[in-house]
Amino acid sequence: MRLPRLRSLFRAALTALALLLVLGAGLAFYAQQRLEAFAARPVVGPEGATLVVPRGASFAQILAALRGAGIEAGHDLEWKALAWRCDALRRLKAGEYALAPNASPEAVLRQMVEGRVITYRFTLVEGWSMRELRAAIARDPVLVDDIAGLDDAALMAELGRAGVPAEGRFLPETYLFTRGDRASRLLGRAADAMDRALAEAWEGREDGLPIRSPEELLVLASIIEKETGKAEERPEIAGVFVRRLRLGMRLQTDPTVIYGLGEAFDGNLRRRDLETDTPFNTYTRHGLPPTPIAMPGRAALEAAARPLPGDTLYFVSRGDGSHVFSRTYDEHRAAVRRYQLGGR
Repeated sequence: MRLPRLRSLFRAALTALALLLVLGAGLAFYAQQRLEAFAARPVVGPEGATLVVPRGASFAQILAALRGAGIEAGHDLEWKALAWRCDALRRLKAGEYALAPNASPEAVLRQMVEGRVITYRFTLVEGWSMRELRAAIARDPVLVDDIAGLDDAALMAELGRAGVPAEGRFLPETYLFTRGDRASRLLGRAADAMDRALAEAWEGREDGLPIRSPEELLVLASIIEKETGKAEERPEIAGVFVRRLRLGMRLQTDPTVIYGLGEAFDGNLRRRDLETDTPFNTYTRHGLPPTPIAMPGRAALEAAARPLPGDTLYFVSRGDGSHVFSRTYDEHRAAVRRYQLGGR
C-alpha cells in the first residue's frame, strides 16, 4: 500500500513542478514581451524636452529627473530592467540631453550611455578686445562666468600664463561647450589655439621682417585686424605697416590711439587725442605698441608674417570698408580730401 501511494505523490509533485515551470516560462515570456514593447514604445513628453543629469546622480535620481522633464513612460521597474538589459545602470553619463520626439526608452538610455549631450557654441569674434570678450561671456545664458571676479592678470595666472598680457591672446574661432562648462576652461582652449596659430605664423614668416619675436608679430597682427574692413586687404595693409617699420616711420594708426583712450573714447576721435601721448599712441611714438590691441584671427597673423610686397606707405578709408593705398604723402592727401573731406 505504501509504495503505490508514494508513486502517486511523486507523480503529483512532478505534475505540479511541470505546471510551475510552464507557468514560470509563461510569466518570463510575458515579462520579456512586455519589456520589449516598453523598450520600443515612444516616450510621451513635451516637445523640446531636455533632461539634465547631474554628476554622481543615482539611477533613481535620473528617473526622477525624467519625470520632472515631463516624460511619462512605463514604471520605474521597467526602466531599471531595461537599463540592466542594456548594461546601462552604471554607465549613464552626466550632462544635458535633448529628448527627441518619439524616442523610445531604449534610445533614451543609449543616448545617455554614449554621452550625446547638447552642445552650445561660443564665438570669439576677430577684432574683439578683452572688454568685449568679457561682456559676451557675461551675456551668455549657459556658459558659467567664473572670470567675472578676476582681472586680466589674475585670469592669465589662472590659465597658467602669469605675466602674459591677456589682450590678443585668445584665437577668434567658434568653440563648442556643454552646460556647466566654465568660461575659464573655454578661454584656456582659445589661448592654446592662439599659441599654435601664432607659432605656425612665426615659423612661416617672411625673411627680413622688422619683427623680433612672435609677441611682436601678434601685436602687428592685432593692428592689421582692427584696420581691415575687407578681408582681402589684410596683406596690403600689413605691407604698409612693415615698410613703415623698416623706414623708421611712425605707424600712425587710429585703432591704437582709440585703444589707449580706453573707456574715455566716446566714439569721436579728435585731433587732441592724436596728439595726447600714451604707450599706445602710434602718432606720438615710434614702433609697435606694448601689447596687442585686439584678438587677431588666423588671416591677420598670416598677413603680418607674409605681407604683400609693394611701395605704398599710406592708406585711407573709402567709407565702404575698403581703402585707397598711396605711395607718396601728396597722393595720400589727395585721397583724404576726396574720401574723408568730400573733395575739399
